Amino acid sequence: GFIGFNDPYGENWYKIFGTLAEKAGIRIIASERYARADQSVMGQALKLIAAKPDAILIAAVGGPAVLPQATLFDQVYKGRIYQTHAVATDDFIKLGKEKVEGTVLAAGSMLVIDDIADTDPIKKVALIYIGAYEKQFGQKPATFGANTYDSGLILQHAIPSALKVARPGSEAFRSALRDAIEQERDVVGCQGVFNMSPTNHNGMDERARVLVTVKDGRFRLLPE
Repeated sequence: GFIGFNDPYGENWYKIFGTLAEKAGIRIIASERYARADQSVMGQALKLIAAKPDAILIAAVGGPAVLPQATLFDQVYKGRIYQTHAVATDDFIKLGKEKVEGTVLAAGSMLVIDDIADTDPIKKVALIYIGAYEKQFGQKPATFGANTYDSGLILQHAIPSALKVARPGSEAFRSALRDAIEQERDVVGCQGVFNMSPTNHNGMDERARVLVTVKDGRFRLLPE
């Protein structure tokens, strides 16, 4: 089953998920939508439950992502519920409490850094970022800020090479910076290990995600 926002965010998730599900031999037997500001999704939840899906994916963001899951919990839905990385914050658990226990999502390993092996190169970088953030702001950072931190690491590697070619502010410098970024290999960040190329400006591989569940009020690594 699927339930998501009735806007481009939800529709794009359904489009991508639907294509991947079909390739994996997964059949979507029920699909529902709701607005971000809705106070109830009872009708949608009952339709989903009536279809008897083995699992349900919720494609929503932040607090509004709790509503469908809480409603399904209240209606005693017993299947597995999947969320997206858009709920990878402690606020999701604070809002949902016991109703979001057992949720499964894919996220960066920084979300469950205590469960990650010390041999994982990402852990060392993530702990540096977490420590610096806590020292500056007095609280644990969300994983989303780590994306910006990783962008800074990529630039730190690329800027010296670009400076050898041209002065900042010029078109030649911008081109040189792009070329330098596209040549970067094995740059370890908080969210993954980056290997860039002219055709891949994301640079991440399978090391950039882990499966996570909510257990005892915390995000925990889900053993594969």
